[in-house]
Amino acid sequence: MLDLRLLQNNFEEISPKLKAKKVDENTLKQLQQLFIELKKEKAILEELQAFQNKFSKELASAADKESLKIQLSQNKEKINTQSKIVANLEEKLEEIAIAIPNIPDDCVPIGEDENENIELKKVLTPPQFDFEIKEHHDLGENLNWLDFARGVKISQSRFCVLKNEGALLSRALVNYMIDFNRSRGFDLVNVPFLVNSTTMYGTGQLPKFKDDMYKIDNEDLYLISTSEIPVTNLYSNEILTSESLPIKMTCYSACFRKEAGSAGRDTRGIIRQHQFEKVELVSITKPEQSDIVFEEMVACASDLLSSLGLAHRHLMLCTGDLGFSAAKTVDLEVWLPSQNKYREISSVSNCKDFQARRAKIRYKNEKGKNELVHTLNGSSLAVGRTLIAIMENYQDKNGKITIPDVLRKYF
Repeated sequence: MLDLRLLQNNFEEISPKLKAKKVDENTLKQLQQLFIELKKEKAILEELQAFQNKFSKELASAADKESLKIQLSQNKEKINTQSKIVANLEEKLEEIAIAIPNIPDDCVPIGEDENENIELKKVLTPPQFDFEIKEHHDLGENLNWLDFARGVKISQSRFCVLKNEGALLSRALVNYMIDFNRSRGFDLVNVPFLVNSTTMYGTGQLPKFKDDMYKIDNEDLYLISTSEIPVTNLYSNEILTSESLPIKMTCYSACFRKEAGSAGRDTRGIIRQHQFEKVELVSITKPEQSDIVFEEMVACASDLLSSLGLAHRHLMLCTGDLGFSAAKTVDLEVWLPSQNKYREISSVSNCKDFQARRAKIRYKNEKGKNELVHTLNGSSLAVGRTLIAIMENYQDKNGKITIPDVLRKYF
């Protein structure tokens, strides 16, 4: 959640950044008006409290005690009334604030949508083919790796069954990604795929993205859309020691998304599924560590792709494409030959103290004071999309797939 005090004290500076992240101007005006009202009503409350404090101390020595008692009693009633007014305004302010995204960093380019993201660099060169290449869904069906018909039969559209070497390759990728991330200093955790609403709120999925989530009827449980949610919240409502930071974790999970906003996109194949697998990176750091750890996470995901021999590029997301909780994000896009373009396979974000404020994750700094941590998360990698990239980039003219050297020991 936003630091409301920071926003109130720097409204003219911060509001244009929020507008660039598509916050409605009327919402910002409403916030500004509430700030003004709250400041005025708090000042009245403070005056009443000051009167109560001052004359309560003087009551014992007052010349007219009964008269002062009456005044103090009347003033106490005014304090109770005024406290309710202030509390009501604070509640209204928070109701609006929980739906407002994180403030983008100064380094984030201003832009309307994904077309204005900035390419930072390309890594490796896409392969050249002297034959007509096939798309991953055709390759998968021909090799009996992907069974779409049975996925739909047992579930519905946007579900698929992996079989034979396709299933083995998927498992190999998970194991390889975990081993790779652990070698980079990320500790493995295994978490539930069902979490409560407090956990969903902590990382910003609720209340804004409620309609995109799968909820269990009559229970306070949601299927996770990313393991960032449970892994970050492992430390919710805790005060960590300075010495324990940074905490760097990696986690495998299944992920579940309704993909409500993606109707009509990627309807063939397994690029966009309601259920998919991902290996995630999550870090919890001191504020001064987060930029360094952010670069480490980007490098980890990029080097993982390079080790698989997959050409990819780094993109800095613009304000209009930046996620709700992110202050800055670098996407990695892998080369897909069948589409003749790069497609997202990883997204690494620094959320600064936005999630920590919601989840109440703090640490005791060097001065002994409690301070909010910074949280970071990133895909390393989306398993299904990595499977697609290997199938398409390693295909031969006979429609067979060569397994990258680093994965062969996992078969």
